[in-house]
Amino acid sequence: MAEDLRVNNWLVIPASELHERFSRSSGPGGQSVNTTDSRVELSFDVQRSPSLPEHARERALQRLSGRLADGVLTVAASQERSQLMNRMAARERLASLLREAVAPPRRPRVATKPSRGARERRLQDKRRRAETKRNRRYEGRD
Repeated sequence: MAEDLRVNNWLVIPASELHERFSRSSGPGGQSVNTTDSRVELSFDVQRSPSLPEHARERALQRLSGRLADGVLTVAASQERSQLMNRMAARERLASLLREAVAPPRRPRVATKPSRGARERRLQDKRRRAETKRNRRYEGRD
């Protein structure tokens, strides 16, 4: 599975920059769970990668700062019994994290006022609700 990892339409991480490590998974697996190295740890060096443009690197380092260890992003996958399936899941998770990290910031929301009709409908609904509650009151008469 030494393939390049496509993150989005302009960013492709070469397979040579991805490092996989395998270990025994604690998940399902029956009798082979103690003998098969099905857990996958996929690592990518965000800080020193030549394939990341400078603007994307800065954005990724800032947004992933809580997940990085010495500039390296590591993702683990151990949900599946198959090592191949875990490798594919780890690659997809890494691509998803990087896709979100290098995405341009969202435009700020422009604050708007409610329309006159919306304000009137809100007040009308409040009056109707108040009337409903007023009609539920018990008025003790002798």
